[in-house]
Formats: sequence, structure tokens, C-alpha cells
Amino acid sequence: MSMNGEPIHILLVSEAREAHRLRELLESNGSSQFRITYVPGIDPAAQCLAREGADILLLDIGPDQSRGRAMVRAAATAAPQVPTVILSDSESESLAVESLQQGAQDFLSKGRLDGAGLARSLRYAIERHRLQRTLQILSLIDDLTGLHNRRGFLSLAEQQLRLILRKGSGLLVFVDLDDLKSINDTHGHLEGNRALTATANILRACFRQSDILGRVGGDEFCVLMTDACQDSAVQVRKRLQHRVDFTNAVSASRFRLSLSVGIAEVPAVRQPPLEELLRLADALMYEQKRNKQAHSSVKTSLEHPTLA
Repeated sequence: MSMNGEPIHILLVSEAREAHRLRELLESNGSSQFRITYVPGIDPAAQCLAREGADILLLDIGPDQSRGRAMVRAAATAAPQVPTVILSDSESESLAVESLQQGAQDFLSKGRLDGAGLARSLRYAIERHRLQRTLQILSLIDDLTGLHNRRGFLSLAEQQLRLILRKGSGLLVFVDLDDLKSINDTHGHLEGNRALTATANILRACFRQSDILGRVGGDEFCVLMTDACQDSAVQVRKRLQHRVDFTNAVSASRFRLSLSVGIAEVPAVRQPPLEELLRLADALMYEQKRNKQAHSSVKTSLEHPTLA
């Protein structure tokens, strides 16, 4: 059974005759824990997955190895989130290895198939895929803040930049937590960690779930807004500052949060590479930081004039 207690939903890419044979195989094992939907090709499979999902993709690649390789590659592109098991008329070891390298969880020869072996392979494939996804997610998450780490942010941002080409303009927001070293030196690293966590919570409160949030350095954070049609850089800055002020007002911490922010527009046409956008937003952030430091120096000199 699947995790929700329902029968495991198999999406089979094959002919109706093969679907009937597999049903008989699984039922001969005394199992009613599987439900099979069959479609004739990868494109209908992708549509079915988008419409109703599936627990596992079972791909019958037939006797033509060249066509089979193309089908495996297409399945890896169309359904990367779904565990895939390959059914083949061939017992080619090289084809099996290539399929696994493309992301398939198992490669089964139809000539050696039995009900118990098929059921076991499907269950193991689902569990292996679930474990791999969990490990992958953990490798992309910052332990302290729960945001994406640099690797996770860059990976997801590269993918999401393509959406901006369809949706319109976006914004790349670069945020630096001011004076983290001073907080660590004065109050200890536990307070420094609290400052970082508070910054992450501010970002969560100010942006949508569809935006990509990441901690990309020790005191540096990034947000990619993939659909910023309703937001300007000025509005984003105001929203962030309002949340910082609110956090400082209700916090019992021994420090006051201060953020420096740089915002680069992501055009829908002639889109520059992500690294270039990051450099631009970073430069704009440092410009604000220098202006704040200069303003602070002037204010201090006015409050404490040097006596001649």
C-alpha cells in the first residue's frame, strides 16, 4: 500500500495487452495493493502525471534498444519526481546500466518477470526514490535557518529563471545582515545564530511561498521573485524595513536587527546569467551599506563634535 493507505498507483507506458498481463501477474501474487493505469506513450504519461499523479512509472521500452534509450531519456525529463522502473524485452546489461544512469530505479527483463518479483521491485523502487529525494533535499537546505543553502538556491533559481521568460519581469533581492561579527563578538555566537534565524523569518514573512529564499553565505541571503509584476524594488524595500522594525519592537534580544538590501531587476527579455544578476544585486547591496555607514558616521560626529 502507498503511504496514504491507498493502493500503489502504477502508471504504465505500454499497450493494453501488457497492462492486462501485469495485472494478472500482480494478482497471481495475491496482491490487491496495486492499481494500474496505462497510456501509449511518454507525452500522455506526462499529461496523466500532471493531472492525477502516480506512485511509480513503469516504462515498457519494447525490443528496439535505440528507441528504448530515447524513451528512458524522455521519461527522465518528463517525470523526474516519480520513481521509474524499466521493462524490457532485452536483457542487455549495457542498456540496463544506461537506464540506471539516467535515473531509473530498476531494469526488469519481461522474460524473467513474476508477480512476487515485480511487486517487490516496485515497492523497493518507491522507497529508494523517496530516500534519494530526502537526501537530496537535505543537501540543499541550510541547517540553521531552514532556507535553501547556496547550492540549493543556485540550482532552483536557474530553473525558475526560465519561468520569468514566460511570466514577465522578476526581482533578485540580495540581503546582508549588518554587524553580524559585532553581534557575535559582543553577545556570543548563540545570539548571532538568533539574528540569522530572525532574518530568515523576516524573509519568509515578506515573500511568497513561490519565491526562492536562500542563505548563500555567512550573513548573506538571496530571494528570487519569479513573478514580481505587482511589486517594485521600492515596495520590497519598504516591506522588509517594516518587518525589521516590527521584529526589533517585539524582540527581547540584546541586539537590533539591521539589513542592507540590493535589488536587481530580472528582465523577461535578454535575460543575463544568474551569476551576473547576483553580482549586480550584491553591488547594489554594498552601495546601500556604505551609504548607511556614511550616514552613521556623520550622525556620530554631529552628536559628539571634536573639540579644537
